[in-house]
Amino acid sequence: MDEADPADKATAKRRWRWLTLAEVVGVAALIVSILTFWNNYKTRTGAEADKAAERARASSAAQSLLLRGQSDREGRVLTLSPADSGQAIQSEIMSLPAALGVSAVETLSEPRIDAGWFERPLLRARGDGDETLGDARLPVLLTTRFYAAGAMHRDTAIYDLGYRIEGGGLLGGHRVRLRGLSRVETIAPGRGQARLDAIWRERQGR
Repeated sequence: MDEADPADKATAKRRWRWLTLAEVVGVAALIVSILTFWNNYKTRTGAEADKAAERARASSAAQSLLLRGQSDREGRVLTLSPADSGQAIQSEIMSLPAALGVSAVETLSEPRIDAGWFERPLLRARGDGDETLGDARLPVLLTTRFYAAGAMHRDTAIYDLGYRIEGGGLLGGHRVRLRGLSRVETIAPGRGQARLDAIWRERQGR
């Protein structure tokens, strides 16, 4: 067998070296490409996760309802409104402690609490009729349907209804003057009345 020409051997070695270098460069380029793709993917998914978390926080905030009560000049009617201007109340149901013997009252579009709904039973329950220095508290259960963030929501919570007992002036007797609202706790649907009655009994020392 004829031996290969030394010049051919040298050429083959140089070609092998160049092919090997090209392959190394190609592999390096591939690695860089993969790393770039992975970095872009992580950045994109991280941004999407941040946006999803922000949407979740916004949705959660929209579903959290805090009611405010604005009393009229005579203190007879408390107009209810959400603290968040992005929420709109559709209906409101107010339930009182069962001991007062007053049925639940529902209001639509103009949510409010009227002292006339429960004034006499409350005065009878107090028994003394003394005027109140500062605000007394009446626990009430408020079930609210409200619209926020493009969807309808429902909130069930116990609030303290602040009020005062005042003398009736020339007409004699006493009357209830409404002052405001303070949220006490959120209640699972179906358990509100039991919890409301328990709070009432605790405060009455029963």
